[in-house]
Amino acid sequence: MVTAIARMSLLASLLCGLVLCGCSKGEDSQVAAKPGQVVAHVGNDVVTIQELENEFRLNNIPADKQKDPETLKRFLGEIVTRKYLVRQALDAKLDREPGVLLDILRSRELVLANAAVTRTVAGKVSATSKSDIDKYIASNPAKFANRQLMNVEQIAFPMGTNGQSVIDATREAKSIEEIDQKLTAMNIPHNRSMGSLNSADLPENLFNQMQTKKPDDVFFLRAGSNGVFVVVKSEETRPLSGEAAVNFARQALRADMLKSEIGMASVAAHLEAKYDGDYAKLMGQQDQSATKK
Repeated sequence: MVTAIARMSLLASLLCGLVLCGCSKGEDSQVAAKPGQVVAHVGNDVVTIQELENEFRLNNIPADKQKDPETLKRFLGEIVTRKYLVRQALDAKLDREPGVLLDILRSRELVLANAAVTRTVAGKVSATSKSDIDKYIASNPAKFANRQLMNVEQIAFPMGTNGQSVIDATREAKSIEEIDQKLTAMNIPHNRSMGSLNSADLPENLFNQMQTKKPDDVFFLRAGSNGVFVVVKSEETRPLSGEAAVNFARQALRADMLKSEIGMASVAAHLEAKYDGDYAKLMGQQDQSATKK
């Protein structure tokens, strides 16, 4: 039987070959960097222009901002700090700890999985025709011809582990004031303010509900890590047309394609996967370990 220590040793060996910042400590990876590509040195490590440009890409920094001295200073400083800390971690052999090894493996899997989906979707997006975009615009009037800008009063709170209990406790509330009082009584930190919503950014079913609202109806939506209660105070029609509409439609189609691609991958993965023990029952399959006995 393979022991836990042996499994961890095998995992460590695997990651040494797969992860750039792993057991080789990264020195070999620096040899390929040409002098003109290097922008900084951190001990024996270097920072290349490609790494700096990749930071801009990951943070969606527009091209005209990438030459800004403050922007360059900020991101170059962040890379230098990160490399310094990586060196500290490697010197302390933290890359050999089981928890760290699993985190590195997970990060690698996330990057590769995202790359696989993104590459597939990029091909589909490039094949999107003008008629596809026109059809999408015509099929989604709430996002384009009938787009609504709404002024709202809102209460936002962090959706922690008690998020569902907060939603349940406020389900019968009749006004934003009542929700405010309830959250205060529950000692839930929250912020009450005025804001705005764009119908193009809302799920279709939620927007349709808002269109049949009563004056004091309260709606709930999620915004990142926050839950938000909103009451619509006023609204106006602000159509989205021309190049702005085309750009938005292309982005929306890409988002739909990403969601669809991930959904198809999930189905395919489930069909290929074989589960053992109680996990087989949980996932609706026959126990594979039992069939091997």
